[in-house]
Amino acid sequence: MSIATDILPYIPQRPPFVMIQSLERSDDSGAATQFTVTEDNILVADGYLKEPGLVENIAQTAAARIGYICKQENKPVPVGFIGAVQQLKINRLPAIGEVLETSIHIKNQVFNATIVDGSIAINGDVIASCEMRIFVAG
Repeated sequence: MSIATDILPYIPQRPPFVMIQSLERSDDSGAATQFTVTEDNILVADGYLKEPGLVENIAQTAAARIGYICKQENKPVPVGFIGAVQQLKINRLPAIGEVLETSIHIKNQVFNATIVDGSIAINGDVIASCEMRIFVAG
């Protein structure tokens, strides 16, 4: 069961650059989201969501976690920036109509910097993963 299906209050991104649709889980250890690849997505070409879309999907999953926490605490949703992507592994690109199940796990969080392990699965099969460093403005 989704925590939030209207994702816009929890992330700073706006259409057409929204790469998640629902927040499935958010806690101290991480978060999970879902996203259905659509033909009109700005990062879809030749019937597939391209690599930048996968990286952005993981980043927005992390953003949704922070946004959810901030909303619970009645604080404004901050803007974050990808500082680095390491160990990016893409097994395949998702096709239009496929549902991405993305999860992040917090490895380390110090001040405004967070390091996460992110993975994207389709029907339980991991199609992409990476370590990401995210910096929150503020």
